[in-house]
Amino acid sequence: MMSEQYMISIDQSTQGTKALLFDSSGSLIRRADQPHEQIINEKGWVSHDPMEIYRNIIKVTERLLDEAQIDRSRVAGVGISNQRETSLAWNRITGEPMGLAVVWQCARAADICDQAAVAGHAEMIRQKTGMNLSPYFPASKIAWILRNVEGARELSDAGELCHGTIDSWVVYKLTRGASYKTDYSNASRTQLFNIFDLKWDEEICGIFGIDPKNLPEVCDSNSNFGETDFDGVLPHPVPIHGVLGDSHGALFGQGCLEPGMMKSTYGTGSSIMMNIGETPVLSTHGVVTSLAWSMDGKVNYVLEGNLNYTGAVITWLKDDLKMIASPEETQSLAEQAAADDPLYLVPAFSGLGAPYWDSRATAMLTGMTRTTGRAEVVRAGLECIAYQIQDVIEAMSEDSQVKVHELRVDGGPTKNAYLMQFQSDIAGIDVQVPDSDELSGMGPAYAAGMALGLWDQTVFEKLNRKKYAPKMDAELRNKKYEGWKKAVEKVLA
Repeated sequence: MMSEQYMISIDQSTQGTKALLFDSSGSLIRRADQPHEQIINEKGWVSHDPMEIYRNIIKVTERLLDEAQIDRSRVAGVGISNQRETSLAWNRITGEPMGLAVVWQCARAADICDQAAVAGHAEMIRQKTGMNLSPYFPASKIAWILRNVEGARELSDAGELCHGTIDSWVVYKLTRGASYKTDYSNASRTQLFNIFDLKWDEEICGIFGIDPKNLPEVCDSNSNFGETDFDGVLPHPVPIHGVLGDSHGALFGQGCLEPGMMKSTYGTGSSIMMNIGETPVLSTHGVVTSLAWSMDGKVNYVLEGNLNYTGAVITWLKDDLKMIASPEETQSLAEQAAADDPLYLVPAFSGLGAPYWDSRATAMLTGMTRTTGRAEVVRAGLECIAYQIQDVIEAMSEDSQVKVHELRVDGGPTKNAYLMQFQSDIAGIDVQVPDSDELSGMGPAYAAGMALGLWDQTVFEKLNRKKYAPKMDAELRNKKYEGWKKAVEKVLA
């Protein structure tokens, strides 16, 4: 009998870091968590301390292994998923960070995007990167660091600066500076990477004042990124054999490996991704194009739509309106609501995201009648989540010319049976909810384990899924969705 082997996955997210442990069958057997400080200054800039993140990775991995009480020599490899777009720079010689990391939520680089020298190239940038020019992406964040952090430009000019996304920082530190690499999924989200030529784009780098020679080497998502012993936590070094941005990790973890397969993550906001295969399609319907991953030299592309307010609507109902004491109450209230009450909530609290992209839109409750009460408002809050996701599904179907047959979902709100059934009804497709919450960390662990020969694609069958099938009459579905479209038209500026 073969000795048990294990895979570690590091899921480095916006709020904290998780370490996950998988056994040789691909089952998740242990998890440990460690939050890190959210640093917000008087200007509203959002930052993270890169050294705190690295220390937490070591700390949480040691705790994971202590609690699991396994033979540490049986750890075969490591996968890494990361918060996307968060950007930082560090000294290539000393490994010391150049100040704090600029978090994806932070718009301090907006002025750079607004400057004529950059804004004048917006369409060219979109044509090459698949994404609209925005301070959300690392291109302008890294440019901001080079302009504003003392010593950064001088180190860059000397070829002694590393800059990139959190994955490349984590790989660099875990390998003690031996490896300076990123994967295709993270590279495609920088707005510096040509998704057609599959390389750093020198013209775009030049526009942002970035030397492409200082950017990390771009590697297959399941390649060997170097070896680590987690600063002595393991008795010997093991390979880091899978790196994916968190949304891409969830897509892979869900087993969405074929064109037309789609996942939606329900968090504070939502990331909806469709695998569109090996041929890129530039969206004309308000979503973005990027790379899913590259595995064994084969690239897959995705369409992605991001929504600002999905799970956050439930938080608003609880914390601001005090209509519910806990998210669990929403299901029973929605089921009690008057069936024919025509209330819609359009949650444009900070504008509308995909596929509308109207930053000036404001939120609205519309369709109130005498039957409208607390239960109806709560139901409208739940249903607006499903409507927004259906808008993105339709946009992606139009762009890809692929009919979607099912939606694989993850995230806290997927425990709400009313929401999941309504999502299935409005989309007219099956919705599949897995029994694990750890999809973003599961993806790179599975990619790494497959690369190391620990398991094959049957590992995706480890996920048990609950299926919701459409039950709503087609006429009623169309009536409800048309009502939503009319409500959205009222808030568009």
